[in-house]
Amino acid sequence: MRNTCLLLALLAVATPAMAQDLERQEIVVTGSRIEQDNYSDTMPAVGLRRPADFLVQSVVIRGDTRDQAQRRQEIRKMLADAVRRADAMGIELAYGDYILTTLTAANVDEIGLQGDNRPDSERVAFLVKARLGGTQSGEAAEAQIARYIDSVPEVGRAQMDEWGDSTLSIVGPDSYRPQIAEKIAEDSLAMAARLGDGYGVEIEGLNMPVQWAQSGPGEVLLYIPYRLEVVPRP
Repeated sequence: MRNTCLLLALLAVATPAMAQDLERQEIVVTGSRIEQDNYSDTMPAVGLRRPADFLVQSVVIRGDTRDQAQRRQEIRKMLADAVRRADAMGIELAYGDYILTTLTAANVDEIGLQGDNRPDSERVAFLVKARLGGTQSGEAAEAQIARYIDSVPEVGRAQMDEWGDSTLSIVGPDSYRPQIAEKIAEDSLAMAARLGDGYGVEIEGLNMPVQWAQSGPGEVLLYIPYRLEVVPRP
């Protein structure tokens, strides 16, 4: 009974009264969450390991046609073609540095052109995603993305290439808060049992936001940066 009460108490504390801000949005795993007071990114924590939802690769379409109007037309045309081809290739497109937004024909104009490495060169950057899980390994997802990039034909002097290393994304990290709290409760109960009846544990920080980190190829660790302290029972 005492263990059950402790578990229920932990779950209650770990679930904020207000709705979580990231219960549905997709985030890039390597993105930094807004800093929280009294949070240390070196703090050890029990967490939930699970497969990431997507392998994410940054790509860029560059064009260096001398005439600016033609150059931009070529880049935009290739971008529109890339959007059209995504579904048939089993690929999803997105944009954003932290919280990702699906890139579609309806919002493709929101992707702005940027200057490239020369005055007569411009580019657009966006994200290509391949779903992970099931029979789709990280290697297979990389190959799927590579096939997609190769399938988009160049337009004039515009061409599309990978840009930087791939990363991972996960959808709705805050939706896993109850499972993370269960892991913390299990670990805390086990710790208290090992110490004997003369000691217990106190936990602080369960109201902190869910954090994330890559824990392996195609895998993420979701955790709450709590503090556990062993204390003698009164």
